[in-house]
Amino acid sequence: MDDQRDITEQPKGAEGATVSRSRELPRADADPSKQKPVKDNEAKDDSSDKKADGDDGKEGKKNSRLPLIILAIVVVLGAIGGGIYWYLHRNQIGTDDAYTEGRAVLIAPQVNGHVVNLGVNDNQFVHKGDLLVQIDTRPYAAARDQAQAQVLLAQAQLENAKANLDLAKDTFPARLHQAEAQRDQARAQQQKAQADLKRQRSIDPRATTQQDIDAAVAAAAGAGATTGSQEANVEINRPIQLNIALVTAQVQEAEAQVTQAQAQLETAELNLAYTHVTAPQDGWVTRRNVEMGNYLQPGTQIMALVTPEVWVTANFKESQLNRMRPGQRVEFEVDAYPSLKLRGHVDSIQLGSGSRFSAFPAENATGNFVKIVQRVPVKLVIDSGLDPNLPLPLGLSVVPTVYFE
Repeated sequence: MDDQRDITEQPKGAEGATVSRSRELPRADADPSKQKPVKDNEAKDDSSDKKADGDDGKEGKKNSRLPLIILAIVVVLGAIGGGIYWYLHRNQIGTDDAYTEGRAVLIAPQVNGHVVNLGVNDNQFVHKGDLLVQIDTRPYAAARDQAQAQVLLAQAQLENAKANLDLAKDTFPARLHQAEAQRDQARAQQQKAQADLKRQRSIDPRATTQQDIDAAVAAAAGAGATTGSQEANVEINRPIQLNIALVTAQVQEAEAQVTQAQAQLETAELNLAYTHVTAPQDGWVTRRNVEMGNYLQPGTQIMALVTPEVWVTANFKESQLNRMRPGQRVEFEVDAYPSLKLRGHVDSIQLGSGSRFSAFPAENATGNFVKIVQRVPVKLVIDSGLDPNLPLPLGLSVVPTVYFE
């Protein structure tokens, strides 16, 4: 019965099952004192197993909490870093949509001809007035000489017209007086002839001859014709002021011809000067596409001249313009020269977004409208930091930072 009780009261756990399988059934003649140590060892084994299970549970709980602790630490550090970044940059705003800008003056000849002298090379710096290209001057020099001759001829004609005017002011009144005197003389002769004719007809026919009568009739008729001619001559010379005005108009015409000739001379001299294409201002020669001997046409672009003045055009988002004002301090970082630190200020804000002045502006009054954040060009002027040994070509990428304080 004791043996059976020992067998039926075996532990239900896994360890008990292991012990019961490894333990041999006690024999009836076995010494009970020898069985007691076996039970003590079993109790020790059971207690050590339970302790090991407790330690494993605590380590498991600790391992399960470790990711949460790390995550919490990362979140706290991120929040602290974000707060510090926001505090340091709360009065700053920047953009990477910014580029260097400047003035590029297009150079084109104003007269045609062959290039006989090329005074510049690619990317050369020139000063205002320096010779860029010289065109053959011979045709234009000949045109200038011809224009000068026309001016001299027109001036001679003008002097002649002025002399005629001065002469006319004295001649036309004198001619009128002369015509009137000749008219009076003709009238006197006509009266005499008529008186002679009347006498010839009043005397006795026996006292005169038919020949004398015919002569008297002819003399009276001739005197009448002469009187009529002289009266007509008087009428011709009577409008003195009108005749003088006619000569004055001839003087004015001659003056206009002189002016025209002088204008042609100036045009010829200007065309001759245009054969020397010079730099309109200081700058660097770029995009040169002319060579010695080329035949140039007026208006054909032969090169461009980039002036030393450079600024930055930054395209800020419309949501970034709330606090931006002209005069605010700006710092620049140039991608081409990382070590170059430039400083400047906000010059002006364009009154229109970039899309508004594009070739095909957006048509927002449609049914398929989608709101898009617009960008507005802002002109940023560089005040200091430029290095003469590091030129800033137009179109370089720049990262400006505007300070609002």
